[in-house]
Amino acid sequence: MAKKELGVNEKLRLLYDLQQIDSQIDEIKILKGELPMEVSDLEDEVAGLETRVNKIEASINAMEDEVKNHQNNIKECEAMIAKYEKQLDKVKNNREFDALNKEIELQKLDIQLSEKKIRELKASREGKNDALVAARERKENKEKDLQQKLVELKEIINRTEKDEEKLIAVSEKQQKKIEDRLLKAYHKIRNTYRNGLAVVSVERNACGGCFNAIPPQLQMEIGLSKKILVCEHCGRILVDKATILSEEMSEA
Repeated sequence: MAKKELGVNEKLRLLYDLQQIDSQIDEIKILKGELPMEVSDLEDEVAGLETRVNKIEASINAMEDEVKNHQNNIKECEAMIAKYEKQLDKVKNNREFDALNKEIELQKLDIQLSEKKIRELKASREGKNDALVAARERKENKEKDLQQKLVELKEIINRTEKDEEKLIAVSEKQQKKIEDRLLKAYHKIRNTYRNGLAVVSVERNACGGCFNAIPPQLQMEIGLSKKILVCEHCGRILVDKATILSEEMSEA
C-alpha cells in the first residue's frame, strides 16, 4: 500500500526523528563494537603467548635432553679410556701402544667437546628460562585483562540488548512512515559516512555533518522547509532544528 503523501516539513521531521533513533542505535553498537574487538585482540595475544610459552618449554626440554646425551657420552668415553688404559699394560709392541694412546686422546677430545657443549647449553638454557618466566607472566596478565573485558562485554550486552531491540523496532516503525525514495536516499547517505549521519541540522551557520559554512540564503530556505535541501559539500540532508522541534511541540 502506497504511503500517504506528506508535506515537505513533515517529511523532514520524520527523517530527522529517524536519524535521532538510528544514532542511538549506532551509539550502542559502537559501545559494543569496541569491546568485542578488544576481546578478540586479547584472545589472539593470549593464544600467541601460549604458543611462545610452548615453544620455549619445548626448546628447554630439547636442551636438557641434549645435555643428558652429552653427559652419557662423557661416561662412555671415560669407560673407553679406562678400557684402553688397561690394555696398555698388555701391549706387545710400540705400534699397539701408539694406537691405544691415540684412541685415548680421541676419547679425551670427545669429552672436552661434550663438556663445552654442556656449558653452552646450560648458558643458553638460563636465557631461555628467563624468557619463559617473562612469557608466562605476560600471558597471565593478558589472561586477567581478557577476563575483565569479557565481564565488561557481558554487562554491556545485558544492559543494552533490550534497549537496542526496542530502538530497532521503533526505527522500523518510523521507516514505514517515510516514502521509499527518501528512505533509500537516507540509507545511502548513512552508509557513506562512518558516523551514520544522513540528516543534520545547521549549527552556527555550518553543516552539522561536515562543518562547512552554509550560505545565508540557503539557511533561509532550510528554515522555510519548502523543499528538501542537501549540503553542497557532503550531500547530507539539512534541516532547521528549531523549526522541527517547534512543530513537534505544537503537535504534542
